[in-house]
Amino acid sequence: MSPVLELREITKVYGSGPAEVHALTGVNLSVRAGEMVAVMGPSGSGKSTLLTIAGSLERPTSGEVLVEGVPLAGMSRAEQARMRRRHVGYVFQDFNLLPGLTAAENIALPLELDGVKARKAAEAARRALEQVGLAEQATRFPDELSGGQRQRVAIARALVGERRLLLADEPSGALDTRTGEAVIRLLRTFCKKGATAVLATHDAQLAAWADRVVFVRDGVAIDQTAPPAGPESLLAEP
Repeated sequence: MSPVLELREITKVYGSGPAEVHALTGVNLSVRAGEMVAVMGPSGSGKSTLLTIAGSLERPTSGEVLVEGVPLAGMSRAEQARMRRRHVGYVFQDFNLLPGLTAAENIALPLELDGVKARKAAEAARRALEQVGLAEQATRFPDELSGGQRQRVAIARALVGERRLLLADEPSGALDTRTGEAVIRLLRTFCKKGATAVLATHDAQLAAWADRVVFVRDGVAIDQTAPPAGPESLLAEP
C-alpha cells in the first residue's frame, strides 16, 4: 500500500543570490495510513514550509510530493484545489477563518464548495463542533471567540468530511493544557480511523502522542525517533 504522504528529496529555496535562503534541503518523509508524525525543531527550522509544500499550498524548488500515491506536480491548480478540499485538512497557525462567516459556516464552507448540499454540510459542521466542545458557539463569528476557541474551530474544519490527511501547524499553540489534551485525543482518534496526521509543534506533550517524531534543523531532517511509551501518562494530573 502506498503511503498517504510521501516527500522525496524536497528542497525549497527563497530568493536568489546573496539573499537566497534554503528553507528545506533534501527532506524525505513517508507517512502511512493511521500514522501520526510530529515534526519538531526551533523557529525558522522549516517546519511550516514542510507542511505547506506537503499540502500543495506552495511548490518545492526541487523534489517530489505524492499524496495517496499521486504526484502533485502532475496536477493542475484546479486539480490540486479539489484534492485539498476532498482529502487534506489544514490547520494554520493564524487559523485562517473567514470573519464574515459563523463558526459553523466556516466549517461547512469547504464541503459546500465540493458539492455537498447545504443542509448536509451544516449537519456535518455541527457534529464537528461537538467533537471539539464548541457546539454552543456555532452561530458566533470568529471575532466573538477566544484564540483557543478559534483554534478549535480551525481543527474542526480540518477534520470535517472524509479527509485522509491532516496537516497541522502548532495545533495546540493557542490552547490551555486541558483543552490541548482533548484536541490531542481527537487527533489521535482521527488517525485510529485510518487517516494520517503530520503536526508541526514545539509542544513535547503533543509530540509524545505521535507514532514518530521528525526533528528538523536549518531545513534538514536530522533525526527520526519513536516517542516514549504511554503518552497519556505525560498528560496525567500530578
